[in-house]
Amino acid sequence: MSVSVSGQVVLIIGASSGIGRAAAVLFAREGAKVAASARREDRLQSLKDELAKEQRKILVRAADASKPEDMQQLAQETLKEFGKIDILVFATGTNTPDRSMERLNPEIWNSLVDTNLNGAFYATHAVLPSMRKGGSGHLIYISSVSGVAPDMSGAAYQASKRGVLGLAHAIRVEEKQNGIRTSVICPGLVNTELIEKRPVKPTSEVLAQALQSEDVAETILYVSKLAPRAVIPELLIMPAAQ
Repeated sequence: MSVSVSGQVVLIIGASSGIGRAAAVLFAREGAKVAASARREDRLQSLKDELAKEQRKILVRAADASKPEDMQQLAQETLKEFGKIDILVFATGTNTPDRSMERLNPEIWNSLVDTNLNGAFYATHAVLPSMRKGGSGHLIYISSVSGVAPDMSGAAYQASKRGVLGLAHAIRVEEKQNGIRTSVICPGLVNTELIEKRPVKPTSEVLAQALQSEDVAETILYVSKLAPRAVIPELLIMPAAQ
């Protein structure tokens, strides 16, 4: 039997658009106490206003996942507001049109790794102490099918997304004694703003068959509702047409 997330505190990083935003909406509608974060404060305010029309309150805070001090402050503000953090959803990520090895340079590499992988570590490092103290917690990361199988998404993107899998699996082994679980969701093609970072945008026919942000958000919610005795360490979700 699934458990309710009503009343649980969910910190979502990357909530200004795409999968993170869809997840924030779903968790809020399920009665969770949501703290939504991203770099774009105006987008966060728009999300807050949208949910307010449904009489649902969320906490929004602007923060950059690639800055460890931002993640520490975000965790502390969430704890101050709600007293605990039950679930972390790390849904932020980026790529670049300059992804081929002919165009990739150290600056681009570092930018992608900082956001996609280092950010996941910084966020985790910020919330783990309170989870350990509480004796429970669920860390949910959005990786990619690119972190599982080779493709044309570029070396920096694939390396960073595979790194998220390694990070999560290591944490699960180390922290299970503290009641902390980790799950990594690896989506195939999702029709989000990240499409704009491709060298060539997929055709309208391909996008019509792609996953939507809500599909992945529903998967996040499903994973979060598992009883504490169970965990899905890694889950692949693909467009049915692929």
